[in-house]
Order: sequence, then structure tokens, then C-alpha cells
Amino acid sequence: MSQIINYGSCCIDHVFQVPHFVRAGETLSSTGYAIFPGGKGLNQSIAIAEAGCAVTHVGAVGEDGRWLAELMTARGVDITHLNLTDTPTGQAILQIDPQGENAIFISGGANLAAHEHLIDAALNQATGDEIFLIQNETSGNEAAIRQAKASGLQVAFNMAPMNAAAQALPLALIDYFIINETEGEALTGKTDPAEICDAVLGQYPKSAVVLTLGQSGVLFRSAEHNLSQPAYSVEAVDTTGAGDTFTGYFLATLMKTKQVDLALQTAAAAAALSVTQPGAATSIPTLQAVHQFLATRASSLLWG
Repeated sequence: MSQIINYGSCCIDHVFQVPHFVRAGETLSSTGYAIFPGGKGLNQSIAIAEAGCAVTHVGAVGEDGRWLAELMTARGVDITHLNLTDTPTGQAILQIDPQGENAIFISGGANLAAHEHLIDAALNQATGDEIFLIQNETSGNEAAIRQAKASGLQVAFNMAPMNAAAQALPLALIDYFIINETEGEALTGKTDPAEICDAVLGQYPKSAVVLTLGQSGVLFRSAEHNLSQPAYSVEAVDTTGAGDTFTGYFLATLMKTKQVDLALQTAAAAAALSVTQPGAATSIPTLQAVHQFLATRASSLLWG
């Protein structure tokens, strides 16, 4: 049985290399264009599988997204509960600037279709030892959260995209909040990372907060832990999917080892490797590559 059930989006990413993010009223010529597999859910499922943890993906694609289903299968994801619909697959438009930073627009497509029967089927096979992972690119999240908790699962919520709908969900049922600084500010009204964590735990004391800070690393806060993990310095080509890579590797390593510090270290290394390659799903590293990267960094610290 899968250790993580991921109810998440699948998208076809249209990626434009641009000299800068387009401004209001501006027509901008791109310096490159490519199509990649993506969607926060797909990326995270692949990262979980690459990290060596069994994962079931729950969601939907259209006929134009069959290749996404084939890719997930090839990367080790169980797609038993991935539905093929008449609705076109979700689409994303990405701008990538010369520093590798991105700006993203999404159209939900099949991700916003009704998936209750798929969630029911996946949770009916759960043993209660799993983590149920969701993002905010799908429909029916409130029912999914409530059903997962009723089935005895822990719930991890990657609150992206952050909007009023995300904040209106039954957040008291969330076990792991996985957010970045922008999402943390929207959720709490705070800008200081420590204050964001304190505010979340003050309102939801039974939860844990995973606050990603880009080049400043990540904070983990819970009633039992107060941890920080620095980011690994690399030359970024494309930051798209780095957060998804981190999320997948963090949860997978946590499920396998029950060690928060090791999960943070492994996930930070995987995210660092991912930004050195173009694309989202295509940039997610293998576990062997992550271990080699960590061994190299440990060696450089020892002898440097």
C-alpha cells in the first residue's frame, strides 16, 4: 500500500524564456520556448517516487495529457486513481527570466473536475498509516481533507496557489503546513519567518510548519521541533518545481525514516539539484543523485 496519497494537479507547462517578466501593456519576444510536464501534484508525486516512497496519485488529465500519465508510470507513480476525462488537461504558462526565476499562470482544466469518487476509492484502500497530500490546484479540497482525517490519515497541505479559498478550508485538521514566505504572510499577516511559524502554531498548535525561504533555506516548527536547514548553493538555471521537489522529498524521507532533520537535509539537496536543470518534473533528481550530491558537499566541508 502507498505511504503517501497525493490528490494533486497535472499540467502541461508552456515555458517561455524571457529577458524580464512581461509588464502591463508590453509585448515581449521570448528567447526560447519548450513544453514540459508539470502541475504541482504531478511534480510532487514524481519527487516522492524518486525519493523511494510508494505514492498513489489521485487526479485527472484529458486526452491531451495521456503522456503525463505515461510519464508518472515510468517514474514509479501509481496512477490507479488518475482519471482520463473529456476535459482538457490543466495548462500552465511560465515565464523564466535570466536568473532562473519564474512567473506562472495556470488554467485548471481537468484538475477542477469532480474527483470525489477517485478520492473515495483511494482512501478506501488506506490503512491509516499514510500521509494525504493536497495542494490548491484542484477542486473539492474541503471534502478531501475531512475524509482523509476521518480515515485516520495525516494531512499535508501545500498552500499554493494561496487565495481566499485555501484559507477558508478546515485548517485545524492540517498536520503539516508547507508554505513559502509569500504564502506565510498571506496566512498570518507576518513577514518575519519566525513570526510566521509562531503565528501558525499559535492558531493550530497540533500542526507542524514547513516554511521554505528560497536561498535562505527552510524552517521547521512544531511542538516538538525547532529546526532550520540552510539552502545549498548552486547555479540556478530554472527554479520551476523546486518547491515541489522539496515537498515530495521531505514527506517521502520523513515517512521512510521518521527523522525530521534528515528529511529537511535530503529535501534541500534535491531542491538544489532541481534548479540546475530546466523544467519542473524533468528536473527532479533521482535519490542516487541526491546522495551523491550530499556526499560531495560533506567531503568539501571536511577538506575545504
